[in-house]
Amino acid sequence: MMAAAALRPHKAPPARVPTRWVAALCAACFLLGICVVNRYWPVPEHTGCPDTASSDHSRAALNQVSQTREVIMALDKTISDIEMRLAAARAAQAMSQGMSPSDSEDDQGSMRHRMSFVMGVFTTFANRKRRDSIRQTWMPQGDQLRSLEEKGVIIRFVIGRSENPNPDNEVDRAIDAEDKEYNDILRLNHVEGYGGLPMKIQMFLSTALTMWDADFYVKTDDNVHVNIGITRSILARHRMKPRVYIGCMKSGPVVIKKNGITKCVLNVNSDSKYYEPDHWKFGTEGNNYFRHATRQLYAVTRDLATYISANRHILHKYSNEDVSFGSWLIGLEVEHVDERSLCCGTPPDCEWKAQAGNPCAASFDWNCTGICNPVERMTEVHRRCWEGRGAEGHTQF
Repeated sequence: MMAAAALRPHKAPPARVPTRWVAALCAACFLLGICVVNRYWPVPEHTGCPDTASSDHSRAALNQVSQTREVIMALDKTISDIEMRLAAARAAQAMSQGMSPSDSEDDQGSMRHRMSFVMGVFTTFANRKRRDSIRQTWMPQGDQLRSLEEKGVIIRFVIGRSENPNPDNEVDRAIDAEDKEYNDILRLNHVEGYGGLPMKIQMFLSTALTMWDADFYVKTDDNVHVNIGITRSILARHRMKPRVYIGCMKSGPVVIKKNGITKCVLNVNSDSKYYEPDHWKFGTEGNNYFRHATRQLYAVTRDLATYISANRHILHKYSNEDVSFGSWLIGLEVEHVDERSLCCGTPPDCEWKAQAGNPCAASFDWNCTGICNPVERMTEVHRRCWEGRGAEGHTQF
């Protein structure tokens, strides 16, 4: 008996079928069954009087279709929830190990070094001079940029693609040539301008997550002066927290439109670009937006970046980027950190705060939502607001 058992061929374990395929196959079979029943079920001839049995059957069939639709929607929601939880679990495991597995299939089994933060400097095709002014001031280049990355900091200009990308498109060719020269541009698989900034920030997070593992993902604009060392020091204080949203928190009036005239609910004159089509969602006239970080510079931990990336298709996008971003986090267990050094003014404000022992991480002009005339003034702002020789070369933090 033992010999016979030894000669018995070993059965290979059954192949596993992905959960999504099983759910989809079950739903498809159920719908097919309903279609077959409705197609071949005998229908009694109309005799001039209401047929109670036929009516009951029709109602039952409609109820089955309705229940099937609800089941499919529930399955889809469950699968999305599982995907989100899996992504969050991977992020938590990565944080506990200080490293994390690559998101791409080609890199599975390999490990990537955990970075301190990835900063995306949002820019557009027409803002080449702004990018150059930043390269000449607070953003290192060449060997200094690579040295900064070795110390855990990634900085890239973030830009999408033109509406009609092709080898002869001058706009895309110019950006490609610029990136080849400086190697500091992150191209998104996203049509520049389409869906506005809310969609662009989602695409940035999704792209950055696949390329780099970091404690924080930071967004800023190409008309803001940034002190990299101070920014890193601020973020480092919150490194061990899983869900943190850091920025200058604000809550401004909701902009509505009445009688074809755009105005604030608090009767404050505002530019029409701040008009909120979904203003009715914020309650009665006179209400403000919920607390959210101002758009010039804010950061989130990897868990939150992963959540936004995984759910980007169902997260609502308001007309303003900063309001949209805040809304994506408002219902989560998130620590909102109001960090005022991320929204200093240009000189002399940044100088006064540095002298008082509160150096600034970011400086800009509120009335311009960035540095006014940044191409002409970035050098002066850098000279007077720079964190100083304590961070010379952007490598000492």
